[in-house]
Amino acid sequence: MTSPTDDRSPKLPRGWLRATVVSTIAFAFVAAAAGFVVFLSQLRGAEIAPDRKADGIVVLTGGSSRVPDAMELLAAGYGKRLLISGVHPTSTANDISRTLPENQSFMACCVDLDRTALTTRGNAAEARRWAEERGFKSLIVVTSNYHMPRALVEFSHAMPATVLVPFAVVGDKWREEPWWTSGSTLRLLLLEYVKYIAAELRVRLEDFGIDLSPEMSEQPAGLQSRRPATAQAN
Repeated sequence: MTSPTDDRSPKLPRGWLRATVVSTIAFAFVAAAAGFVVFLSQLRGAEIAPDRKADGIVVLTGGSSRVPDAMELLAAGYGKRLLISGVHPTSTANDISRTLPENQSFMACCVDLDRTALTTRGNAAEARRWAEERGFKSLIVVTSNYHMPRALVEFSHAMPATVLVPFAVVGDKWREEPWWTSGSTLRLLLLEYVKYIAAELRVRLEDFGIDLSPEMSEQPAGLQSRRPATAQAN
């Protein structure tokens, strides 16, 4: 006759699994919140002129004030040439110059249009090619303040030897009301923060030889047909 054996295996304290899950979620939430605060600390609340000139200027389309501000930098002599990256395939230099009557003379001599880039990663790839073709070693990067952290991640990864000078464009809405009082602005910032973290993770993995996605800038131009003119999905 066999007698029951005692279960001498150690037992975990009651509720251990639940406590571990809750603690993990709480830690992840605190880390994400802290990261969001750090992300916000990088955003400028006012436009500040670049502290130096550069060989070229690159502006990423997508915000209403980005291209005009970049043209003003070009007119002020901050760069030799300007690349407008992410232009809709059907837009021409004349279309853009009509919206910038005070700077029309620069469109013919000193402005290049990139119609290939679909994403910020694509903007960086096209800017790299443009800079290499012209022997440029320094670039002023023009984009919205909330988009600048991610843009610098992509540009720094695409061209580590190039000196990048950020010029963050601050929209009227950002100046007129605090971001925390606007639901739409808060959603925009949260989405951009997620994209920023994803970009940081991707480039770090690529440094170890792990490429999680193809180069978006290599997509056929036909895939851009649904974009509004001069708009960029940043």
